Amino acid sequence: MSLTPFKSRDFKSHPAFIHPAYTSTVLRGQTRPLVAIKPSLSELTGPVYGHDAVGELDHDLTKNSIVDGPPIGERIVVTGRVLDEDGRPQPDTLLEIWQANACGRYVHEADQHEAPLDGNFLGAGRCVTDADGRYRFYTIKPGAYPWPNHANAWRPNHIHFSLFGASFATRLVTQMYFPGDPLLDLDPIYKSSPPGYRELMVSQFSLDDTEEGFALGYNFDLILRGRNATPMEN
Repeated sequence: MSLTPFKSRDFKSHPAFIHPAYTSTVLRGQTRPLVAIKPSLSELTGPVYGHDAVGELDHDLTKNSIVDGPPIGERIVVTGRVLDEDGRPQPDTLLEIWQANACGRYVHEADQHEAPLDGNFLGAGRCVTDADGRYRFYTIKPGAYPWPNHANAWRPNHIHFSLFGASFATRLVTQMYFPGDPLLDLDPIYKSSPPGYRELMVSQFSLDDTEEGFALGYNFDLILRGRNATPMEN
């Protein structure tokens, strides 16, 4: 059996485990040095979830949960490639996204802030990258929302990304932000990633990916390792 080489993570681009401005990390962040555990056969070969069960509309959040009409909000296309540190495409990578609706509210019982829910928007989707490592989602631009980190705190518009590689041990999670958002400089989650790296979580407007008369396009490449690695959540 041929196994995919397993490389330990390079934490230079990732947020610190404890970032005082992000108050909950003070309580939950680990304070002792990490212990490296050599991966076993189970971590290197599986399990792999969801790759063979992606539905026809799973990538289209404007259609995958319609009850009686399209969801409310600005339609957008989010596309890009999953690449390694040498720019090589990573095919067959399962991507899952979840997000707030256009009013800044999640479809989750824990989200009870005073913003309307949209019965035609689930706020979750998934797809698998093609041979060139490319993915494509159709969705609604998420709204900002308040959170209790500090007085008058608001999260910038963002979309959560989860990536599954060839095994469960290769799962990574990050967030995608939007260019020009004034809340970025006020957001301790975004700013917990080191300068020079946090900007890699900001998508780029793309006229080439914009679909005429339908949706604006945003490009967001996900780099797994190396000096241009996308910051991932610890």
